Amino acid sequence: MADDSRPGDMAPPGLAFAFRILLRFDPGPRLRFEPAHRAGRRGHVAVAGGEITGPRLQGRVVPLSGGDWPMFWPGGLVDFEAHYQLEATDGTPIYIHNRGIAWSSPEVLARIEAGQSVAPHETYCRITPRFEVPAGPHDWLGRTLFVGTGERRGAHSVFDYYAVT
Repeated sequence: MADDSRPGDMAPPGLAFAFRILLRFDPGPRLRFEPAHRAGRRGHVAVAGGEITGPRLQGRVVPLSGGDWPMFWPGGLVDFEAHYQLEATDGTPIYIHNRGIAWSSPEVLARIEAGQSVAPHETYCRITPRFEVPAGPHDWLGRTLFVGTGERRGAHSVFDYYAVT
């Protein structure tokens, strides 16, 4: 039997807002170094805590449960890879592995590094998180694909997560 479908016949995916994470960073020193054989600078910042709000998930970011290990590339591109733990209001532990990219001009990136807030139009930040969750009321997180946006606001970042429908 031949496949008579044509590209574009299927409904395109949609996005449904699921939740927001306000992520606070530890005020301690931030690690920066230049790895051998690479053009960028590797960084690290610890996660101090935060809150989760939204229609599909509420809870907190577990303090000091992980961090972000960004790679700063020449030209303003930042590849980030964050691992930390969330806790839903019912006590369910949730592991998040958040990967993404951000781009800002060198001037805006310097302001971000100095802990200043920047306007949303001054930076581009997109994320693709994955979650690990025990069986129960929040296991939908592990079987749903998400994309999101992020903004840096002084000593914290805000991420909005959208379920791909």
